[in-house]
Amino acid sequence: MLFITNRIPIEGIETEIDRKFTFDPANADSSKSVFFCERKSNGSITEIGSAALLNKIKESECKQILLYIHGYANQPADIFKAAQEFQSLCNKSKRKEVLVVPLIWPCSSENSIASNYWDDQKSADASGYAFSRVIQRFIEWRNSPDNDPELDPCLKRINVLAHSMGNRVYRETLYNWNYYDLPDGVPLIFRNSFLIAADVVNETLEPGQKGEHICNASRNVVVYYASDDLALRASKGANLKSKIASRRLGHSGPEDLTRVPKNVYSVDCDDINTQYDYPKGHTYFRSGTRKGQSGVVFKHIFEVLLTGRVPEKTSLINTSILEPARVPSKISTRRKRTKTDK
Repeated sequence: MLFITNRIPIEGIETEIDRKFTFDPANADSSKSVFFCERKSNGSITEIGSAALLNKIKESECKQILLYIHGYANQPADIFKAAQEFQSLCNKSKRKEVLVVPLIWPCSSENSIASNYWDDQKSADASGYAFSRVIQRFIEWRNSPDNDPELDPCLKRINVLAHSMGNRVYRETLYNWNYYDLPDGVPLIFRNSFLIAADVVNETLEPGQKGEHICNASRNVVVYYASDDLALRASKGANLKSKIASRRLGHSGPEDLTRVPKNVYSVDCDDINTQYDYPKGHTYFRSGTRKGQSGVVFKHIFEVLLTGRVPEKTSLINTSILEPARVPSKISTRRKRTKTDK
């Protein structure tokens, strides 16, 4: 599995092609340096460098790339396991279609939200600087004379899937890229951005807010949320201690769909999130009620990946409700509802 990280390895910060790369579980510092690596099936990791990783992606038989940005309090072993599960579900759905590439940022190894939540928020913000360099490096590689688009074009479609606090990393990445490198704004480089259980304020996608660059850089922005997500409920409590009272995007969807760009879609996952991830209801985008069997959220994501379009869109308000159904991936489009509607 190919991956990119700004976690500092035991071997040190200096890049050396083909060196052994070992994660240091005790070091959760966020580095401005980034490392382009490959993990073998036996678990060994080698640093291969940006040029080699980008060429491997280009030469892959898969038609699309999915950059996976994990949530807080995740260690590398957990991230690889989650990414491999998603890759397996993709392969079962359609082989040689999607290649999952994790972006691994530093998280605390502690389990208490009170002790590590704020540290991970700071790491997420700092990681935006590092991963903005990754995007800029990709643009430079793509525009290099060695990659003449007329002679040897790279036709891969690029998508982003950000989970939980990974949405903060994604937001800060594009914000920093725009601020430091792009005088005319971010280009449209992503086909789809999937924001799942997003641990950011629910106004963030509106014009003038930091997350507006996600909308500008993506053809589709699909927000998956659930009001009974217990992890985000704890997150809201942690933020209240610092007088941040806004609801989270992953709890309610966008604050006001009429104020976000028309390419933003809101998907209510209230009816299935706790079935797939009991009792937290936070990680519901991979397997369904049975491990290795895709759930309706994954099916919805994969349909968007295949078609580049969000199913059951309406012209007035882009809200869908995902429900458990005998027919997989059944989607009914209704007005946005809350728990009190039930």
